[in-house]
Amino acid sequence: MVIDIETLEDRYIDSCRRHDVFPNSSILSSLFKAEVKKSNHELCSLEILIDDLKDADIAPLFDLCMNFDASEIEAVDVRNESSCVLNGEYALSLMRAINQKLRVVHLQDPSFGKDFLRDISQRGLACQVLTLRCSRFRKLNFMGEFMHIHTLNLDFSSSLTSFQEDCFNCMPNLMRLSMCDTRITNLWTTVAALSKLPSLIELRFQYWQYCNDAVTSFISSSGKSDDTADFSLLDSVPFIGEPYTYTTELTDPNFNAEDPLRNFYSFDEEVINHDVQSMVEDSSDDSEVDFTSRHHKYWLSDVFPGWSSEVPLQNENEDGEESLQAAFTDSNADVSMKYMSRHASPICYEKHYREFMIASLPNLKNLDNMPIRKIDKERATGIFSQYFEYLPYKWKHKESVVSILQKREIKSVHNKVQSSKHRLSYPSGKSQYFYSRSLSAAKLGSSTWPILHPLSFVGCELDKGFHPRQFEYHPSDSSLMVFGTLDGEVVVINHETEHILSYIPSLGAMNSVLGLCWLKKYPSKLIAGSDNGSLKLYDIYHIPRKVTGLHGNFGCVTFDEFDQLTSVHVNSMDELFLASGYSRNVALYDINSGKRLQVFTDMHRGHINVVKFANHSPSIFATSSFDHDVKMWDLRQKPIHPCFTVSSSRGNVMVCFSPDDQYILASAVDNEVRQYLAVDGRLHLVFDIAPTDSSQNYTRSYYMNGRDYIISGSCDEHIRICCAQTGRRLRDISLEGRNLGSSVFVQSLRGDPFRDFNMSVLAAYMRPGSKSKIVKINLLASSDHANKDDSDDLRPCPFHSMGG
Repeated sequence: MVIDIETLEDRYIDSCRRHDVFPNSSILSSLFKAEVKKSNHELCSLEILIDDLKDADIAPLFDLCMNFDASEIEAVDVRNESSCVLNGEYALSLMRAINQKLRVVHLQDPSFGKDFLRDISQRGLACQVLTLRCSRFRKLNFMGEFMHIHTLNLDFSSSLTSFQEDCFNCMPNLMRLSMCDTRITNLWTTVAALSKLPSLIELRFQYWQYCNDAVTSFISSSGKSDDTADFSLLDSVPFIGEPYTYTTELTDPNFNAEDPLRNFYSFDEEVINHDVQSMVEDSSDDSEVDFTSRHHKYWLSDVFPGWSSEVPLQNENEDGEESLQAAFTDSNADVSMKYMSRHASPICYEKHYREFMIASLPNLKNLDNMPIRKIDKERATGIFSQYFEYLPYKWKHKESVVSILQKREIKSVHNKVQSSKHRLSYPSGKSQYFYSRSLSAAKLGSSTWPILHPLSFVGCELDKGFHPRQFEYHPSDSSLMVFGTLDGEVVVINHETEHILSYIPSLGAMNSVLGLCWLKKYPSKLIAGSDNGSLKLYDIYHIPRKVTGLHGNFGCVTFDEFDQLTSVHVNSMDELFLASGYSRNVALYDINSGKRLQVFTDMHRGHINVVKFANHSPSIFATSSFDHDVKMWDLRQKPIHPCFTVSSSRGNVMVCFSPDDQYILASAVDNEVRQYLAVDGRLHLVFDIAPTDSSQNYTRSYYMNGRDYIISGSCDEHIRICCAQTGRRLRDISLEGRNLGSSVFVQSLRGDPFRDFNMSVLAAYMRPGSKSKIVKINLLASSDHANKDDSDDLRPCPFHSMGG
């Protein structure tokens, strides 16, 4: 027998009487509205606003829920729109008591706390539509049962930065996902997480609106700037929470709505334009980078035949918020329209974001409230092929490690029977590096979440905290690394075991160690230079792990000082080394005699940030300066005139040679990275990394996997990995960890010379008093296999300093 709504109301009142509480007026009103819907032949749904509930109301409400399965109620919606007094455990118990008839759960206020959200994530809910608007999520990790959910709304979750690898595995029926105004940034990890959603057809990280004289804009007529107005505005866009009748509209590839925005399919160019970001960090661990001060520009062209585009302007809308506006003129209809991106997450401003998402998620029908048409997919495929690498070394398809090992065992047969298709798809099997590169491609293809492991020295005899400022891998021992500190110490470590092998105190002689270089022929020796000009050569075999006294030379040779030093580098024969700094001069030293041989003056018009010898030619070196020039020099010609000079549009942060000396890599301020032929300085490749328009976005780039790839890190953004032959982006790595409270920046980075797709990054913290860390990154191993405590307090932010 079906229980009608009138009977439900009577039973609810009886239950209130038994529990000695007054019936809640909000519940009675909801039952009345459900009765009206039934009489009008509408969906008989009941709405429970938990803002109006107190703990005493729960017991009779539980009794009411027990009758829902046998009642005329077809669906129950639970909403929270403001702060409430109801206990979080009671709210969860209520939603689970409703069971299968739970349709919509809309939680707008984070007043229930982290335990409430953790319970939802770990145990799940039976609802179909879930809205969670809060600032307590940092890394999304849904593990519970969400088998019925088809719509998930995480808009305005302002602390959400990333995903766990399998966070969406429990949502096989999710069709719609919105994450506007979050802090998601990484294209690769985002796509890898979303690819676990087989039913996903609608995705939104921003929404596009337009307004003109003839058509009503999505902008709220109230003009309010508070959060409520923003929520209302975003909900007015027909995307999240709409009934299934809207799905037909989305899935029809030929669908053309009257809204001209739905025909607006793509961008020719998207160039990120970040202003210098002023940050105010508070002292708590919950402080966050503020993305809202960034400005973004898009260049729009070739959108439609007969439409002309203008460079978009940035105006301030009624909400006092800067918006992106693009003006278009229809030559036939003579209608002027303005397009604006609202509540965009940072990922939207990654160059070629839309094409990347479309190419990577082939089942998607709608992105950012714009339908994806056949022409969009064709364009996205072309853009992806031109600017991105799906797998390393131009591999087109994933292959298992076992399969590659089998082919290696039968190499001669493999080469003979290899089809023409495979010859086009994979690197040549004749190359001596074919199988090692193939294994790297296979491993990297299955690992989008790399292991981030900050080096720790807990348990060492030397019980002190370090503040690393520079580091270098050993050139011949794969386990060794040296780093210098802000306090003038030099520390040699086994970075595999994290044991300290040698410790050199500053002894009052050194300040921040900015220059470090190992000798190659004498692998126990290294040169260290500090910013106060001190230059010393150490033999690590003559240095104890723990210094008990303040005297002794520790196998040390002292050279003449070089004021305001920023870099040192030893030539390939271990005979000479160069020093540069905050001057226009470079000093040449003889290692054997310990003497300074010469000072080359006025080599640049500005100070010389980095000097580097070639890896194989003992007399060739390059200098990079903030006067915008990079110069090649030859000691045999008495470096009065450079071999050649190449220029950047901004100051050069650093320069380095490729391991085989075929190329030099120059990195200038704000992501200007170029590769030149070392023989004559001809431009070989410009890496297409979008600028931020920040004069303090210092960019550093080095080679990885020999000279196959370059890694580029800047103060404001990700670490980028690009092919050194084509410039195509392979991956971006975000410095994110378990605790994201303290903002950090990339101060230095190096590719591991012994391990493919491994590197280390010096991550320095913005907050005064915080310690910098050397973070090892392994792209070939998934973070799922790493210690959960390995990644700690890591995420990117701006920095205002220079150095190699």
